[in-house]
Amino acid sequence: MLKNRTLLITGGTGSFGNAVLKKFLNTEIKEIRIFSRDEKKQHDMRLELNNEKLRYYIGDVRDFESISNALDGVDYVFHAAALKQVPSCEFYPIEAVKTNILGTENVLNASIKNKVKKVICLSTDKAVYPINAMGVSKAMMEKIMVAKSRNSEDTILIGTRYGNVMASRGSVIPLFFEQIKNNKPITVTNPNMSRFMMTLDDAVDLVLYAFKNIRFSNCFKRNLQI
Repeated sequence: MLKNRTLLITGGTGSFGNAVLKKFLNTEIKEIRIFSRDEKKQHDMRLELNNEKLRYYIGDVRDFESISNALDGVDYVFHAAALKQVPSCEFYPIEAVKTNILGTENVLNASIKNKVKKVICLSTDKAVYPINAMGVSKAMMEKIMVAKSRNSEDTILIGTRYGNVMASRGSVIPLFFEQIKNNKPITVTNPNMSRFMMTLDDAVDLVLYAFKNIRFSNCFKRNLQI
């Protein structure tokens, strides 16, 4: 499926994007495009990897034109760009709306316009009966993806959900480690809460499973959300 194909990863300088690169760089894939708004991280990735298959695009999913231009000639999209921190989204919920909801709509519309073959949207367990702004915004992201899949003939739209990715950027494990190391209290929000933990490799494997196995687009008749 990847031979001579072009993949674009939104939010590609994050933990997920870096993990996907390790899986794909040594395959027969033609090109991987890293789309993000952080030029410093793109610069660091460019120096570290120094791989001719990689292309870097500065842009923001909030801006339709920037993502649409980057999608020209792309076969597949992994949509990982998001505001993921629960406290940040609570303090600035409208920013979560702009990135997670409106940004996703831009990615999907641009993908359909450019006749991308498959788009995999990364969601979260917090979208299930959401009680915080981040979960609500991701739940709406899923609704947008499902709604657009009804009329998407050429572009297959796929949604995946996973939990807390262990040791990813901004996750609790590095925070707890530092707190324990410095003899500080562990800042657990609520002792009775549940956390669904998975490794970064598990998260990538879940997305790849969806990518390989889903063949159809219509959400009511044929689409599957994993």
